[in-house]
Amino acid sequence: MKLKNNTIALDATDYKILEALREDARQTYTDIGEQLGIAHSTVYDRIKRMEQYGIIKQYTTIVDAEKAGAKKITAIMTIYTEPKESEKVAEKLCKAPEILEVYTSLSEELQIIAKITAENQESLHTFIANSIAPLPGVLRIRTSILTKKFKENAFSIVSDPKKITFIKETRNIERRETV
Repeated sequence: MKLKNNTIALDATDYKILEALREDARQTYTDIGEQLGIAHSTVYDRIKRMEQYGIIKQYTTIVDAEKAGAKKITAIMTIYTEPKESEKVAEKLCKAPEILEVYTSLSEELQIIAKITAENQESLHTFIANSIAPLPGVLRIRTSILTKKFKENAFSIVSDPKKITFIKETRNIERRETV
């Protein structure tokens, strides 16, 4: 990692370390170092710098809600908004615990795309009708309930997969079927 004109530039080793952490953040510095062929002290120093500069924001756990006993449904909502209200709507959505992810998209119309979870279809409907539809600036909402999950993966920072050769092949996941 290099600092130039207050801009942080990551090198290939930094990206490989980040990919290793994304795959399994519980790996030791030694494990990562062995995978990359570098000293564990180098891995430690680079991770600490990336934490210091906010590149690594947090370490987290991905829970398989179904295996943990939570019987929930997941849906993707496309929320069409008035342009002046879009940011406010997105910010309000971020505060709702039912909303897992929020994105904006500039296409023909301004859209907010949100991933939502609910106990059942009735509670999903109630939440949308009472909490999202009445928000100022919301024009219309399209909701798609997810019925089967084939793959779930955290965001990858690598734009060229050839750069990272030691990462294991992504596992396909077939865990959720909801009616």
